[in-house]
Amino acid sequence: MIKHALPVTREADFNAWYQAVISEADLAEESGVRGCMVIRPWGYGIWERIQRLLDDRIKATGHENCYFPLFIPLSYFEKEADHVEGFAKEMAVVTHHRLISDGKGGLMPDPAAKLEEPLIVRPTSETVIGAAFSRWVQSWRDLPVLINQWANVVRWEMRTRMFLRTSEFLWQEGHTAHASEAEAREETLKMLEVYRSFAEDCLAMPVVAGEKPENERFPGAVATYSIEAMMQDGKALQAGTSHFLGTTFSSAQDIKFQNSAGELELAQTTSWGVSTRMIGGVIMVHGDDDGLRVPPRIAPWQIVIVPMLRDNDEDAALVEYCKGLQADLAKLSALGEPVRALLDLKFGKAAAKRWSWVKKGAPVIIEVGGRDMAGGNVSVIRRDRLYREDGKLDSAVVGKDEFAAQAATMLEEIQSGLHSEARARMDANITRDVPDFAAMEAHFGKGGKPGWLEIEWSKPSGADLDKVVERLKALKLTLRNVAQDALPATGACIFTGAPAVERVLVGRAY
Repeated sequence: MIKHALPVTREADFNAWYQAVISEADLAEESGVRGCMVIRPWGYGIWERIQRLLDDRIKATGHENCYFPLFIPLSYFEKEADHVEGFAKEMAVVTHHRLISDGKGGLMPDPAAKLEEPLIVRPTSETVIGAAFSRWVQSWRDLPVLINQWANVVRWEMRTRMFLRTSEFLWQEGHTAHASEAEAREETLKMLEVYRSFAEDCLAMPVVAGEKPENERFPGAVATYSIEAMMQDGKALQAGTSHFLGTTFSSAQDIKFQNSAGELELAQTTSWGVSTRMIGGVIMVHGDDDGLRVPPRIAPWQIVIVPMLRDNDEDAALVEYCKGLQADLAKLSALGEPVRALLDLKFGKAAAKRWSWVKKGAPVIIEVGGRDMAGGNVSVIRRDRLYREDGKLDSAVVGKDEFAAQAATMLEEIQSGLHSEARARMDANITRDVPDFAAMEAHFGKGGKPGWLEIEWSKPSGADLDKVVERLKALKLTLRNVAQDALPATGACIFTGAPAVERVLVGRAY
């Protein structure tokens, strides 16, 4: 039996395992405010890597970064009824601008400092950005407007889970305005593809990209698209969304322009975003019973060098030997960037430091002792394959120069290997050709990890869709999306019996 680094395994309790990874890998901790977290340096370092890589892709498509206020006047939301209804239960509201003593040693809002108009703490920025677009856009020559912002948002969640569903989270949100519907729809799908390729290439996270059913649309959107990732317990995680908003917000915010014929038109708008939820996805897709496994592209440090210091005369030489290796690695490139190598000189026992980095998920851990130095060697631990067949830690002794020569290839192998492993798992857990509702009910009632079903779907709407949603809700299921690459529908819808027009994914979700 292998004694793993975490106090609980995935098989024993997946939810407890997830929390253990976050704690043991020093990713985040509770802040004292329910639903708000402190993101620790290793966790924030992963977010910084996500930001940098995704920001480059967003800018490559012609978008510019900007920033909008955290506080949004309530009246901005009241202009768009569907939007405010969708977020009303989650809004944090600021009503006063000053505190005074309550006479009992505490503080209270000053009645004289009540705001004339309540301010909403940003749950999303369509309304405030729409107001800006109405000022910026006057002519067809002003279009398209392509902007993005990196920000925090607040949605007052009742049931919270770190990274997956928090009251405050970090994200990017893109907003664009276009002269034609065709151009706006093209933009929506372009950004969906940016998210899909980013998840696959950088997070090593396979996803299904497709359109959300009507009941899952973003409040006020004409169409919503998502990338859906499968976690190791078979549940779905909506990892990113892209919305075609049509003229919903331009009508409410008066975003009009004079076209080339001199006529006034409403602009067509889009919005799209991903958040720190992606880190939760990385944990649940790649983690194992020893902690996190970070794909090298998003690892703050790809290679961590741990000298086995013994507080003796040999330590200085050992540190210099390790610095030489670090310098050699800094000259290398892997996955299109310079290799990021850390020399860990913190005090502590080498074994404890090794397991700390194992739990954090550093892709490659290098241990160097006096014997290694004397032989010109290093001991290499790959985080993607931690144990040998006999259950012992797989620590391979290789020449220092030999390791430096193969380090870039090793990182590339780890990145592609994590993706292949996750892709095989997802593909194996999508079941097709379910004949009827009873078969679907039996599939999800069998226990274990049922994964997702891809079922024939007649695309009902209105009251008919509501009935489907209620039937699924009773089984704790949701409609995920209609995959862009799904096979054509050939049979009858298992919900309505009507001829199917497409195939929709169904599963349990976070």
